[in-house]
Amino acid sequence: MTEIADNVLSERPAIDRVLEQSLRDLDIPPRPLIIDRIKAEMGSASPNLRYVGQLISVDVSLAAGLIKTANSPYFGFRNRARSVHEALLMLGLDVTSRAVAAISLRQALPNNGQLERFWGASAQIAVLSSWLAQQTANPRLDAGDAYTYGLFRDCGIAVLLIRLPAYRQTLESANANTDLAFTAVEQQDFRTDHAMVGCLLAQNWWLPEEICLAIRHHHDRSAIDFFDSGLPASSRYLVAASQTAEHIVQQLTGGSRTQEWSKLGSSCLRLLRLAASDLPELYRGAEAVLATVD
Repeated sequence: MTEIADNVLSERPAIDRVLEQSLRDLDIPPRPLIIDRIKAEMGSASPNLRYVGQLISVDVSLAAGLIKTANSPYFGFRNRARSVHEALLMLGLDVTSRAVAAISLRQALPNNGQLERFWGASAQIAVLSSWLAQQTANPRLDAGDAYTYGLFRDCGIAVLLIRLPAYRQTLESANANTDLAFTAVEQQDFRTDHAMVGCLLAQNWWLPEEICLAIRHHHDRSAIDFFDSGLPASSRYLVAASQTAEHIVQQLTGGSRTQEWSKLGSSCLRLLRLAASDLPELYRGAEAVLATVD
């Protein structure tokens, strides 16, 4: 971890060997080799997009997923990609690498009905987070980062649902709890939480540090409330955008009900320089945005 991460994740040195072992026992999906190869190409003086395209094309489902990503209404490209190479040219290497990570994450976890709903909600939150970044025009809130963060924010939940059968009941309790922080409910049962697991996965998969830290602290009100909390400003804004996006999704679809908005909503609105009276207009605008999500 970087020095910033060490400062912000102050509890990290206190994690004992038992907890470290428990995290290893969760069998967090390993980083796919293709991410290493793409990252190595990104670090070269003259990245070879055709070579990257060939790497992606070896995996048919990954290739199809990247083309679908490039052709999604979210990006709004006038022309449609018909090949991996065209998708790469349209998206660029950085966005492609993050799209490959998101697609690979879905491939790494077993497919079932509950996770399908989970991925669907994550996609909605990701698109709305990016849209909110554009609406608020905050220079420290990047729309692309907001989209990536929305896709990965709750990946720890997917891991825990698969690895720990008893976690489903804990998840229901955490969603319903009006007093404790979401992660505090998880810690009571498992001595870990989805934010920590998600952060570890994101770090291992080489997501940007500000995204990893935002994942780690997205249920921590004090971290997003105070400028001296040590959490980078960009991470705080990512949390605020995604929590607001989740609230909007819940209001418009009635799905994925939690108590997080009552705990964090005022902090998020303050960070984004929004008022509660702005929400009805955001609901109306978000309806059209959600209609573009598959």
